Amino acid sequence: MAVNQEEEVVLTEEKGHVRLITLNQPNKLNVISPKLVYQLAKNLEKFEKDEDAKLVIIKGAGRAYSAGGDLKVFYNGRTTRDSCLEVVYRFYWLCYHNYTYKKPQVALVHGIAMGGGASLMVPMKFSVVTEKTIFSMPEAGIGHHVDCGFSYVLSRLPGSLGEYFALTGARLSGEELVAVGLATHFVPLDKLSELETRLVSLNTGDENTLKAAIEEFSLDVQISQESVLNKRSIIDECFSKDSVEEILESFEAESRKEGNEWIVPVLKGLKRSSPTGLKMNLRSIREGRKQTLSECLKKEFGLTINILRKLISGDMYEGIRAVVIDKDNSPKWDPPTLGEVDSQKLDLIFQPFEEAFELKLPENEENRWSGKYEDSVYARK
Repeated sequence: MAVNQEEEVVLTEEKGHVRLITLNQPNKLNVISPKLVYQLAKNLEKFEKDEDAKLVIIKGAGRAYSAGGDLKVFYNGRTTRDSCLEVVYRFYWLCYHNYTYKKPQVALVHGIAMGGGASLMVPMKFSVVTEKTIFSMPEAGIGHHVDCGFSYVLSRLPGSLGEYFALTGARLSGEELVAVGLATHFVPLDKLSELETRLVSLNTGDENTLKAAIEEFSLDVQISQESVLNKRSIIDECFSKDSVEEILESFEAESRKEGNEWIVPVLKGLKRSSPTGLKMNLRSIREGRKQTLSECLKKEFGLTINILRKLISGDMYEGIRAVVIDKDNSPKWDPPTLGEVDSQKLDLIFQPFEEAFELKLPENEENRWSGKYEDSVYARK
């Protein structure tokens, strides 16, 4: 019986020593569904063990690379939340696998890469973005937390950019991603297909050869004066404060100064976000600076499971309802204000899991994403 490729969530091709993976849910913006997680993990593990496979290329069908987790899966599983445990566990393993993969991977990111979807971009040896690429970690807005290793990644960005991106869900363009070190190369969209053809024709996993080929197509990035990356002095001043309350107070004071009109819509977004989500994200980023990748992933896994179990709040389900299900964009947070978020209850969701339930990961394996920006455009300014 012939396979209907339109029904396959992941497509794979083998071309010489090159293995191509296509995320094939364009109508759903290639969301990370349980089936996609299973098939992606299976194929990546298969290719890593295949001695004939030298290079893995990952791309997305349609206008998105991956818009992150399938929120409807979590919402529909809210009464049987343990049913989500397996897919969450498997995806965290997949995230760790991407950071420590033994063969070069090239991500061709031509559209949206948000939330967990960005974990299929940032850890890759080569992550190629375009003028259509949009990155964001919008979890705080729905009462969730930056996951899939991003408390490790964001906490290693310069200054307080990590706190800023985690709390605000601010969007970055392809050029900004390269500038700050979250992507390696910027290639115009109309050259992306040609680049893919070149990489396949090289039929090699030699990293120097691959880098040279990508650089033939890549452009130097130019960051506009209005870019958030050029607002570091304000961001570092405000988002280095000890608490979310102090951050908002400082940010609001800055918004009243001439030339800081850009802050006003960002501030509105922060005030609409889940108070519990904001406090959880600030703490996770701050802890992440002192944690290894494995420790961050274990912490994030525990947070995700405790959120699914509504250990201290049902805000994530309410956020999904307001944004994805009913689309009224009027979530009723519990508790509704920052001052009512109990710090002792917040401690509960950060407590380590019992050993029998924790995410099992190696502690000492080196990951490829070092968080070093000495060679990035942004660091050289």
